[in-house]
Amino acid sequence: MLSLSSAVLLLVACGSVPFDYPRDESSALSVDHDTALGRLSHEWHTDNAGHNGFFGLSGGAEALGARLRMMEVAERSIDAQYFIIKRDRAGGLFAGKMLSAADRGVRVRLLIDDIFSPGVDHPLSVLSSHPNIEVRLFNPVSRKGFKWSNFLFDFKRANRRMHNKSFTVDNTMSIVGGRNIGEEYFELNQGVKFDDYEVLTIGPVVEDISAGFDAYWNSELSVPIEAFGETTTAEELDEWRDWIAGHIKGAQDGIYAKAVNSKLLVNIREGRAKPVIAKATLVTDSPEKLTGATGDASLATLAVEIGRRFREAEREIIIVTPYFIPQDSGAKIIEDILSKGVRVIIVTNSLASTNHVPVHSRYRGYRKRLLKAGAEIYEIRADDVGGENEWGGQPEMITLHSKATVIDRSTIFVGSLNFDPRSIVINTEMGLFIESEDTGAAFTEIVLKSLEETSYRVELDDGGKLRWVYGRGADQEIVYSEPLASAGRKAMVNLYRLLPIESQL
Repeated sequence: MLSLSSAVLLLVACGSVPFDYPRDESSALSVDHDTALGRLSHEWHTDNAGHNGFFGLSGGAEALGARLRMMEVAERSIDAQYFIIKRDRAGGLFAGKMLSAADRGVRVRLLIDDIFSPGVDHPLSVLSSHPNIEVRLFNPVSRKGFKWSNFLFDFKRANRRMHNKSFTVDNTMSIVGGRNIGEEYFELNQGVKFDDYEVLTIGPVVEDISAGFDAYWNSELSVPIEAFGETTTAEELDEWRDWIAGHIKGAQDGIYAKAVNSKLLVNIREGRAKPVIAKATLVTDSPEKLTGATGDASLATLAVEIGRRFREAEREIIIVTPYFIPQDSGAKIIEDILSKGVRVIIVTNSLASTNHVPVHSRYRGYRKRLLKAGAEIYEIRADDVGGENEWGGQPEMITLHSKATVIDRSTIFVGSLNFDPRSIVINTEMGLFIESEDTGAAFTEIVLKSLEETSYRVELDDGGKLRWVYGRGADQEIVYSEPLASAGRKAMVNLYRLLPIESQL
């Protein structure tokens, strides 16, 4: 039993989040047509009125390189919103390029969710000490006492997180998708290949992305990093400048060089890669989703919109998601869609490939139900690493982290949302609906073709037992237990099944 003094300390810690810390509201800067990106944006709007341009970012090097190059050409502003930023090489390059841009007079606003970015308070405070950089933490927990104790004792509020991910430069170009800022998300972690996907976009939808960022930046839940009292010195900014210079100047084969000279970026620079031209709609949850009642459908803007589009599908839905827990309500929606003759394909992680075993412990309970209703389910083969990655490494396993959906081969959704209770009910999310029959059809064919090589097809045999099938014809591999999963993982998934945690996954 807690002593009275311990209880008082905990209560003080829970109530000491400085939400009232002074802050100024700010908005995205208008596009300046005298800047390089401003001129490019003006030309784009003139030539492609009402349409956007998209480049898919599937490789880790090109995704990191795109961000670094965008910051190098920024002249007005950088707005970045992420669930996680890590204190590693990718995080260092990303933040360092922000510092370099700020030194040129660029206004930088960095908004980070507070929970899963360990050890970053001080480096973020150093960044924010620059007169052109502001850093805010979203829905933070108290720093008095132990952070995780504060999280647990303020669970009802602190459990609600901002999962949005966007990156915008000069209010002219944006990146939206599933990546956080850390080595694994750009495949720099050589042991595991994170299969992820984003889009780089130019066009009218960028203004909507900026408006979405502003809503979170100016939210009452957005707290300046200075509120937590970290002490920094001017010398620390100089040390960071030196670190960045050492990783960029004269580096022909380092991380920076490989990122900015990745195949896609070279092809864009030399005019060989052309953007997809399409109309698009940004849908984002409001920050108020985190202050309203958990499960309030009126605040789950993105989930409701996806549900509406699913119900209107006429032919086919392909769901690519790392974490799939439909719950009873989602399973019923899929059953209703299948009953109308719409094909539903679900692509997700296997037990061997997932990086969240607890999620798999609940997902597995829906497989038979959905298969019986007619859904097609594919699970990623963990050892399909595809040879060397862009950095020259050889990963040992792959894990799916992409969040993409195709509806009727004409609408592609790319964003931050997973098909699980946490994304749909608890956290805030965002994403783009890209409308293009040509691109939707091509994207669908790429996904369907890759499934034969990268995934096990989950089936029910004649006796109603689950089996995993890999390959076609005489070369089929058929197994009746979670393929490639270790005994330890199988034991863990059985343990997690006993815990009442589905609503939190």
